Amino acid sequence: MSTAETTWVEGAAGSGFDVDHLPYGVFTRHDDRPRIGVRIGDRVLDAAAAAPPARLAPYLEAPTLDLLMGAGRTTWTAVRAWLSGLLTDAAGADRVRPHLHPLDDVTLLLPFTVADYVDFYASLDHASNVGRIFRPDAEPLLPNWRHLPVAYHGRAGTVVVSGTDVRRPHGQLKGPADDAPSYGPSARLDIEAEVGFVVGVPTRLGDPVPTSAFAEHVFGVVLLNDWSARDVQAWEYVPLGPFLGKSFATSISAWVTPLAALDPVRVPLPEQDPPPLPYLKVEEPAGYDLALEVVVNGEVVTRPPYRTQYWGPAQMLAHLTVNGASLRTGDLFASGTVSGPEAGERGSFLELSWGGREPWTVGGEERTFLCDGDEVVLRATAGALSLGEVRGRISPPPVPDSSSSGHFHAP
Repeated sequence: MSTAETTWVEGAAGSGFDVDHLPYGVFTRHDDRPRIGVRIGDRVLDAAAAAPPARLAPYLEAPTLDLLMGAGRTTWTAVRAWLSGLLTDAAGADRVRPHLHPLDDVTLLLPFTVADYVDFYASLDHASNVGRIFRPDAEPLLPNWRHLPVAYHGRAGTVVVSGTDVRRPHGQLKGPADDAPSYGPSARLDIEAEVGFVVGVPTRLGDPVPTSAFAEHVFGVVLLNDWSARDVQAWEYVPLGPFLGKSFATSISAWVTPLAALDPVRVPLPEQDPPPLPYLKVEEPAGYDLALEVVVNGEVVTRPPYRTQYWGPAQMLAHLTVNGASLRTGDLFASGTVSGPEAGERGSFLELSWGGREPWTVGGEERTFLCDGDEVVLRATAGALSLGEVRGRISPPPVPDSSSSGHFHAP
């Protein structure tokens, strides 16, 4: 698809959602059935209604992206070429225009079925900051960190689409001075600004995926917010790592940016020392230059740069499957918190407040972690492209129901 092509869709040319982007989503209108949509400017194209070629129609008539994602790179390329032609051929504009809907007139849904969710820890700056916060008198990085992409296995069933409220979770809490744990709502609710990668083509159990096959299996990219209850996490994570402090909600964008759309912003990874083992070696460039923003209640509070990530997504996928673990269509793996070397580039409030000891300011108020009612929005650009945002608002925790011991209801 040539970047010189110009769309006839009013207001789309030169926007972050021009024809060189064309992210996929799933939407409804007037309680209609879910339909696959393609964003162009501030409009959504009903892909199936636009009469795709017979060979592509089944993939675009489905109620989720699952079938298209599993079809493979040849089909992905063909669909993008058809869409590009449709939206740049002014002669056919009158036929297509009725199938373009204003973004504000549609309801966006989770665009694919999340099969598995794995979250990595791939930022050198984030891992170093966390190490300094919790182990100030020791080496920030643990011995394995520079040898493999560290990760934890998350909860696919709690991945939610942008715009879904996030309820403050309950859990076991134990401060350093407490004799025993207590139970209650998290007081250190945090975000993690991340980039997620969506698997399309599955593999058989026992077949590792080499770094060179990354683009054959990964369909696209979403922004991702890995909400984190830091006080719950601190008590539970030894010795097996994050569990309930992470599994209550993970928000992703409603729009999946095709991997091919990010080719212009590929960049080399930072120097990896020591050199990775052979199965983790990559052909450069293997990183992406994405500029993220974290917005709290309408105010930008930090700008994490994805280009500084130590481990690249092809390495994450290779490590995820090196033991023979199979891939499924809809597998989601994330970068972990994206942070840069500067104070204004930290992608979590744990870092921004330096463990809760150095408050940051939003709206003239000092904060360490999130308050009920706060709205967090993650945004990112990739050159001229704008990735679909991730939005979530914190709602209060449930309260005990006095009529039924141990049960809870919404306040």
